[in-house]
Order: sequence, then structure tokens, then C-alpha cells
Amino acid sequence: MHLLKSRSIRFSVGLFLLLLLTVGGSVAAFADSGTGASVAVNAGNLSEAGPGNVSAVPVTLDGTDKTTSYDLGLTVTDARGNSAGWNLTVTSTLFDDGSGQQLANNASSINAAPAVACIGTHCTNPTNSVTYPTGVPAAATPPAPVKFFNAAANSGLGKFTITPTVTISIPANTIAGTYSSTVSVAIVSGP
Repeated sequence: MHLLKSRSIRFSVGLFLLLLLTVGGSVAAFADSGTGASVAVNAGNLSEAGPGNVSAVPVTLDGTDKTTSYDLGLTVTDARGNSAGWNLTVTSTLFDDGSGQQLANNASSINAAPAVACIGTHCTNPTNSVTYPTGVPAAATPPAPVKFFNAAANSGLGKFTITPTVTISIPANTIAGTYSSTVSVAIVSGP
């Protein structure tokens, strides 16, 4: 009877070890048989788009200096995936009525930070360090552009609407007429 009990314990221990090795082998085989997955994430572009034409609110001369304004509704996309930052620049021609009457070369300015909104749900909002007011340079031929908004490194990723309001100063002695200017906005890599 003692011999039978010993064989029964050895058989149970052997069965337990066989079961342990089988389960252990299955787990190891499962872990080793995994399939790797990968996805290529390619860089996109840095771009800016704006309206073709905008109009300022009309003013009526009354013997005092006036101001009016217009909004530049811009769409900025930074899909480069490199966190390099970017900046927006502006320049313009003089406001001219077509008969030789012009507003001053410092008539336009951006007096406050533009409104910014993410298009979609996954944006890294731009961190802007431009100080306002910022003059919009103007001449017969557009002068060197100036920075009017920026996204510091590691910000400004995604797609945004950026809406600067441009204020135009109209002196009391301005000749009545319709004045036009060509405004050029560009986007440049780096804050």
C-alpha cells in the first residue's frame, strides 16, 4: 500500500509538470508568434490661403479723422509634422483712388492679435509672440513684408482660421473716392 501511494504521488507530480510544460510552451509559442504592425506617417505641407477680395466698412467724411476696418479670413495649415513653427507676414500697395489720390503709407495697421480657431479636433494652438499694434507697410511697389502673427516651435500644428482685423486711418482732409490696395500675405517656416 505504501508503494501504491508513492506511485500515485509521482504520477500526479509528473502529470502536473507535464501540464505546466504544456501550458508554458503554449504561452511562449503565443508570445513568439505575434505579427508586427507599422504605419508610415508622411509629412504634408505648410500653407496659407486667404480671400480674393475684401471690403472695408464705408466711411462718410464729416470734417474729422475716421477709421474703418476689414477682416482677412485666412486659413493656415501646418501638416509638416516637424514642430518647426511658422509666421505670417504682410505687405501692401498704397491705398489709391485711381486718379492720383492716395492714403499715407502708414494708413493700415493690425492693432490686436488675430482671432484663431482650430478647424477639426486635433490642433496644437499657435503660441504667438508678436507685439501689437503692427503697421502694415505700404508703398507704390509693396515694401518688405513684416511679421504680424507667429506660431512658436512645437505649436501651430493642424489647420486653423486666423482672422486679423486691419484698421485703416482716414484723415479729415481725404478726397472722397473709392481707394484700393493690394495686400499680400505669406507664410514662412520658423517662428
